[in-house]
Amino acid sequence: MKKFYKDLVEIPGVSSHEKYVRKYMRMHLEKLSDKIIEDNLGSIFGGINLESEGPTVMMAGHMDEIGAMVKGINKNGTVKMMAIGGISPQVVVSQHMNIVRDDGSFVPGVVGAKPPHLLRDNTSKQVSSFDDFHLDIGADDEDHARSLGIKIGQQIVFENDYKESIDGKKIFSKAWDNRFGSAMALDLLEDIDRSKLKCKFYAGANVQEEVGLRGATTSTYMVNPDLFIAVDCSPCSDTFEKTEVGGNLGEGFLIRFYDPRALMHQGMKKFIEELAEKNNIKFQYYSSLGGTDAAAAQLSRGGTLACTIGMPARYIHSTTSMIHKDDYLAVKSIILKMLETLDWDTIKEIKSNV
Repeated sequence: MKKFYKDLVEIPGVSSHEKYVRKYMRMHLEKLSDKIIEDNLGSIFGGINLESEGPTVMMAGHMDEIGAMVKGINKNGTVKMMAIGGISPQVVVSQHMNIVRDDGSFVPGVVGAKPPHLLRDNTSKQVSSFDDFHLDIGADDEDHARSLGIKIGQQIVFENDYKESIDGKKIFSKAWDNRFGSAMALDLLEDIDRSKLKCKFYAGANVQEEVGLRGATTSTYMVNPDLFIAVDCSPCSDTFEKTEVGGNLGEGFLIRFYDPRALMHQGMKKFIEELAEKNNIKFQYYSSLGGTDAAAAQLSRGGTLACTIGMPARYIHSTTSMIHKDDYLAVKSIILKMLETLDWDTIKEIKSNV
């Protein structure tokens, strides 16, 4: 996998704090695209083949990761936190997290957990709600914490420990959801054969997906695509139970045929299935209880053909998730084939197969 992927997961960026991610995206989009566009919320895209008379295709990841914000500072110097995005409290206890100061530097801390010695009287309980967690940054008191540059509203991200599995096929990291999609946009722009494109193509990433698909709502209205592709990590259940629609690591990209906010357009489903089978690209079906930017895109203007190409990932919305390099290749391969195929005739055929 290209350097884009490792670089992007290392950058901090919870919802509304995507500026460092966007700076990285812009730096590379300037080299890889003919035109850069940015909406008023900060979603950013690069366009190529814009002289084409073909349809407009838009591919989007999202820049934000789950994490927290500084909610307050306690008198003892610990920091109150509020969750940004869906986080199970169980995964937070004792974890290392970093407050990102205004200049981009980190103040490290640990989420306090009571040791068993303080729980034996049966009256004390371990903290179980995110709002009750406190980040210990080693400050002696409130004034000390403020002197370290801590302010209300600053973002708090999990400490990253990027590494490969011993067989070299899997990668552990924070923020695969969804720096993977952001990096895929750059990856596609770098590798696509422009001579095979029959469409206009915009690739990039949205802001604030984790708090309500907000960036996709505005960016899709701005671009007005004929077809929208969301690339996002989807949670695998295979560690706990292996099912036909639960996502399994290493078994190909995910066709998200259902989630609560987007029932997959049946013409899109047929198009992707047949294209993958024709080109021997492994895929699996996925039914989700969450949503992606495709849900917002499909309702833009008069309605947009939209799909999610899912990247299987174990343990998303926690401190560390895991992806498989074979699945990365499957995601990239199917999108490249889609882009080589999409013209007005294909769009018309997809729409006719509702």
